[in-house]
Amino acid sequence: MTTPRGFRDRADDSLLTLLGEIPELIRNLVIAEVDAGKAWVKKTAKDAGVGAGWIAAALFFLFWTVPALGAFVIIGLSSWWPAWLSALVVFVAMLLIAIVLALLGILRFRRIGKSQNPVESVVIDVKEIRDEL
Repeated sequence: MTTPRGFRDRADDSLLTLLGEIPELIRNLVIAEVDAGKAWVKKTAKDAGVGAGWIAAALFFLFWTVPALGAFVIIGLSSWWPAWLSALVVFVAMLLIAIVLALLGILRFRRIGKSQNPVESVVIDVKEIRDEL
């Protein structure tokens, strides 16, 4: 007889049948834990790569826009404002852009620590098995 979720009802199985299925259950558990570990490593590597990309973008803007776009805007603004004020406004704007991009990268890196490590789930499984014995 099967349950609504498709699992077999084991209430009528003998003790020897249940004991005989232990190696298969342990094998399935190990395979599931290894697959969870692979998925965790894949997700962590993706988050680290995206975070590194955001940091690289922040560095790119910080390095290249200061001399090129900064000089253009300073010269343009100096026709309305004094040159020193124009330079100060451009500096603050570029600094704000770099800070926002760096924060996006840092937030992506923090996602790495929030995901559950598969090793932690193995420790929890072992602790539950020991509590039952």
